[in-house]
Amino acid sequence: MPSPHGGVLQDLIKRDASIKEDLLKEVPQLQSIVLTGRQLCDLELILNGGFSPLTGFLTEKDYRSVVDDLRLASGDVWSIPITLDVSKTEASKFRVGERVVLRDLRNDNALSILTIEDIYEPDKNVEAKKVFRGDPEHPAVKYLFDVAGDVYIGGALQALQLPTHYDYTALRKTPAQLRSEFESRNWDRVVAFQTRNPMHRAHRELTVRAARANLANVLIHPVVGLTKPGDIDHHTRVKVYQEIIKKYPNGMAQLSLLPLAMRMAGDREAVWHAIIRKNYGASHFIVGRDHAGPGKNSAGVDFYGPYDAQELVEKYKDELDIQVVPFRMVTYLPDEDRYAPIDTVKEGTRTLNISGTELRKRLRDGTHIPEWFSYPEVVKILRESNPPRPKQGFTLYLTGLPNSGVDALSNALVATFNQFEGARHITLLDGKNVNESALPFVAHELTRSGAGVIIADPTKAPSAAEIDSIRKEVSKAGSFIVISLTTPLNQVSQHDRKGYYSTSRKDVDNYVFPEDAEIKIDLAKEGAIVGIQKVVLYLEEQGFFQF
Repeated sequence: MPSPHGGVLQDLIKRDASIKEDLLKEVPQLQSIVLTGRQLCDLELILNGGFSPLTGFLTEKDYRSVVDDLRLASGDVWSIPITLDVSKTEASKFRVGERVVLRDLRNDNALSILTIEDIYEPDKNVEAKKVFRGDPEHPAVKYLFDVAGDVYIGGALQALQLPTHYDYTALRKTPAQLRSEFESRNWDRVVAFQTRNPMHRAHRELTVRAARANLANVLIHPVVGLTKPGDIDHHTRVKVYQEIIKKYPNGMAQLSLLPLAMRMAGDREAVWHAIIRKNYGASHFIVGRDHAGPGKNSAGVDFYGPYDAQELVEKYKDELDIQVVPFRMVTYLPDEDRYAPIDTVKEGTRTLNISGTELRKRLRDGTHIPEWFSYPEVVKILRESNPPRPKQGFTLYLTGLPNSGVDALSNALVATFNQFEGARHITLLDGKNVNESALPFVAHELTRSGAGVIIADPTKAPSAAEIDSIRKEVSKAGSFIVISLTTPLNQVSQHDRKGYYSTSRKDVDNYVFPEDAEIKIDLAKEGAIVGIQKVVLYLEEQGFFQF
């Protein structure tokens, strides 16, 4: 088993256990910083030793060294800057030398005390370019500029407690716990497998092959912190992993969860992942094709090359002291009922595979997923969390100028949908029955539960920003469909019985009909019946209704 990175496992919980009571007495007198979701993940891995040799958030000297040279100031290889970012306003409250409590945003628990050594403003443009290659569409670059604070605070930490988790507690092993378990089983050689996706038969096959080729055992070490937006939720994935682990030869594999906030930083992230797995006791690490890359940008250009990650880990492998195992794609040979590495398959041999896109389509449509591809137990779990379209929720957002028929069409749609046999529950949110600030959350929850939601406030002319903010939230749970009522101002203002246009209105003056609306209806020309038909036909084409 390799030594931890830097030579010592920096288990701050164990290190500071003897002074914990003194630290707790100090807490009420100190200012606090409430951590974000990413910072909470980072803190947990600093405190439990997963980020050894780090003992705190990076000072400016370490930060610049990591960004420029992939090393800490000490010379140890480290590829991702682990920083405590705050706003300029919050940073102004603190001074160098001050001690600050770091708190859990979920329950306000005091987790650690930070002694501030540095307060500095990073050059985010340099960080974006050097760490993430600078593409503004990269998720980490977007986070850096849109979410992260403009000031970084660096300093050493003293541990109070790890963040509390109420799910899968038996699977959340610290580095010290995993190392101890490996030693008790005489697992000297362990191949770690990183994943943020569900696992299927091919993944089981390639990890078993990697273990046998290296005379090793297998650590399935999936990320359950923060991954790429749009990834399958970690509850679904963990249930899949719990089924997959049963399919390994007895005594070969172990499952443990990693509370990591991924940056999707490709080659740099692969080096970081290797360091973390080394700290958890792995001797080998599988590095995949385009490992930890976010795929392509909107122009179809890859953020990273397919083998950049393998090449960078290989470059530092001597210092990392962990063996790189290149990910070898396997494919199914139906005539032989077995999987084989794709580079060993003879030309002309019949092969079968199902892509991620095809799998999502089959889940959406409810069509068959063959047993050669995935275990029935896994498919069952995926179907439960990804019901077919007829059972999925959706949100229709009706937008138009006041008096354009938003209220009439919304009520007509409710009546129409409710008459369908086996129809889902339909809820109308019309601006009267839910607070405007709560609207995105309510629509998200209803959509997630499989309901059909209609958002229609006839008194408003919503801006594009308002619609986008609701779309962003609801789209996490299901489909968000904009219906634009395009009747122009000169017509809707002619028969204004409710006085919408009796005074000048900023929202009306600035209203722009959304060009990207999925459905466009001019009720003045087409009438309600045609409008309803357009909506129903669209939903049928998308698979939400089956007639």
